[in-house]
Amino acid sequence: MKEMFKNGIGEDAEFAGYHPVVNFIFFVFAIGITMFSIDPVFLVVTLSFSWAWSILLNGKKAVRFNLLMTIPVMIVMAVINTLFTHNGATVLFYLNYNRVTLEAFVYGLAAAVMISSVIIWFTCFNKVMTSDKFIYLFGKAAPVLGLTLSMIFRFIPLLKSRYNEISMGQKCMGRHVEKGIFAKARQLIKEASILVSWSLEASIETSDSMEARGYGLHGRSSFHLFKFTSRDKKLTAYILVTGIIASVGCALGKTSIYYYPVIDLGNWDLMKMITLISYILLLVAPLVIDVLGEKKWQAYRSEI
Repeated sequence: MKEMFKNGIGEDAEFAGYHPVVNFIFFVFAIGITMFSIDPVFLVVTLSFSWAWSILLNGKKAVRFNLLMTIPVMIVMAVINTLFTHNGATVLFYLNYNRVTLEAFVYGLAAAVMISSVIIWFTCFNKVMTSDKFIYLFGKAAPVLGLTLSMIFRFIPLLKSRYNEISMGQKCMGRHVEKGIFAKARQLIKEASILVSWSLEASIETSDSMEARGYGLHGRSSFHLFKFTSRDKKLTAYILVTGIIASVGCALGKTSIYYYPVIDLGNWDLMKMITLISYILLLVAPLVIDVLGEKKWQAYRSEI
């Protein structure tokens, strides 16, 4: 179990083994509802589950990324919103005759938590939704869109891999022996230039290769191993029920509160409680599935 949280389970996650439609529907609900939630309780829920799942998928390195993503965004947005938004009834102090209010500060923090949660959810999305899943989902209906999205989501890890390869090649050629800021900057610019040229050439080659293979032509079929099984049907029904209930509550404003002129947390009526419970049940599903799936495989390995 410690090894699982140390290195992460990545694409071997049990939830990632479900049908691409199931994965995509979950992320649509999870990210979509998060984008329209500003209530502190819902923000804490989505931030907690996004953090937990990202650490499970990516291991310890996710902690550093999440901290670097969450803390600076919170500080910057809280400061900017406080300095440039003067609404609110609770005045903390005056800065150049401008009011600095508690409501503006709290709203900036809430907006930062919401944005950070969305970004962390997208890191999980990038790990689960691989390029072959995108091609399967959008290859027939929108082949250009499917190929574009597939290339976009693999672009950053591909660039990192290529840059490491370029840097290693330059070191082997003795290009990193020079010292000084200007020498290092010159070497960095050279490596970046190589990376851009390589990426552009690879993009052209990919485009020509896909065109030569008839990608996007009417009636063209593609090979895939995805089958919509009974377990996919059950999980899809579960996600749809919890997601739709949470979405209805979000549309009715149950995931939002008023920050101006004073912070009003609103009334916790029955619909808001149902929305929160449905939202928690939705977000906890992949986490539980992956933990149980990893335990099952560990027990299987121990028996061999």
